[in-house]
Amino acid sequence: MGKLITFVVPCYNSEGYLRKCVESLLPAKENCEIIIVNDGSTDRTGEIADGYAASAPDCVRVLHQPNGGHGSGINNGLSAAQGTYFKVVDSDDWVDGDALARVIETLGRLEAQGGVDLMVCNYVYEHADTGKRQTIRFGNALPEGRVLTWADTHHFRVSQQLSLHSCIYRTETVRGSGLKLPEHVFYEDNLFVYVPLAFVKKLYYLDADFYRYAIGRVGQSVEKESLKKHSGDQRLVTTLAFAAHDVPAIRRENPELGRYLHHSLSFLMIIAVLFTRIQNTRESDRQVTEFWRELCRIDPKRGKRMKYFSRSGRFLLSLPGYPGRLFCLLIYTISHKVVRFN
Repeated sequence: MGKLITFVVPCYNSEGYLRKCVESLLPAKENCEIIIVNDGSTDRTGEIADGYAASAPDCVRVLHQPNGGHGSGINNGLSAAQGTYFKVVDSDDWVDGDALARVIETLGRLEAQGGVDLMVCNYVYEHADTGKRQTIRFGNALPEGRVLTWADTHHFRVSQQLSLHSCIYRTETVRGSGLKLPEHVFYEDNLFVYVPLAFVKKLYYLDADFYRYAIGRVGQSVEKESLKKHSGDQRLVTTLAFAAHDVPAIRRENPELGRYLHHSLSFLMIIAVLFTRIQNTRESDRQVTEFWRELCRIDPKRGKRMKYFSRSGRFLLSLPGYPGRLFCLLIYTISHKVVRFN
């Protein structure tokens, strides 16, 4: 019989922080399975993972794979998962103990009543460099304490993106979406959240500060220089998200779901354009132009509408030449002060 929830921990050269991550999950071992996916690590990550599997064989499993990237780890973890619910916890992050107990109790209660497709919890930015914390909550958008449909949801603020950190999916909801994440691609976790959302009918919001997102560590994919370096991956992920769903059609059938998908896709587009433009080169201008052309090749009408007709200023971010790049740098600076995301 499967456990209530599967925690998948993709890891690559994580010997310095894997223990903290796994130890934070072990208090739920009666109700969870922990699948550690060792993505071709060259340090002691695999050895540490195998040690946990040996000491807690009823709870911990290890998958060793050739290096395929974060997305490959999630794909293989999803294929192996036996839990009713599915949660990805990155190896340099951890979960709060008290909130974990609340998550397990609430999921068990909900499952006894028929279950949900998605549980949303708060997450906390843990700034390693300053020691400060910043919590992202969803109470204004998601009424707490009852099973919701999309019709019960309210406006999501720009800072309230449903993310890998906030989402606990029903395993079969993710599988039923046909999700297959690209390998060796950064920021593919946005697809992990976005693609299954169209298959979510029942939601639940638990106002618990569950996921602890470590930020400020050298070498992270969300560092500014890494975001600039891998802006091509941002554009690829956004293009795949754009092609995944016919959002206008969904919006006609389910206005609130369609509105959120549009909101989320707009955010991905802004990030993709922004971190391409702040490279401040003519080549980055060409890449943005090609990005919009590709979207228009997929769906000409929707691609043009997404670029030119929006309240989010996507067209302004794509203004050609130095003025457009300067505008993007200004937007990045302001956004970073409002929500310090790296």
